Amino acid sequence: QVQLVESGGGSVQAGGSLRLSCARSGNTYSGFCMGWFRQAPGKEREGVATIDSGGSTSYKDSVKGRFTISKDNAKNTLYLQMNSLKPEDTALYSCAAGPCTYCSGGYCYFIGVGYWGQGTQVTVSS
Repeated sequence: QVQLVESGGGSVQAGGSLRLSCARSGNTYSGFCMGWFRQAPGKEREGVATIDSGGSTSYKDSVKGRFTISKDNAKNTLYLQMNSLKPEDTALYSCAAGPCTYCSGGYCYFIGVGYWGQGTQVTVSS
């Protein structure tokens, strides 16, 4: 089993920054793909950024150049640095982990359902 707990969300004005963290416990196998996803009210969940076991990253086009995903294997923690935030970035952000076939465009195709955290809310005001 894998437990994922996100933190770092909040309310900021447009142009501001936030750093999200996702602490992983339980099975800390380093070979998992990991990613950040988000879901805004009334919209489907979408992939934002991914990082695979080798450290390769991918991003949704709309966040490229503004968001950076990283991980600290020693701390079993995944991060998402978000800069130049826009109102359209407002959503519930969740991290996920698991074995995957591949990750691309900010989305990981997990084998099975993957493991998911409860999410942290990010609200960006104009």
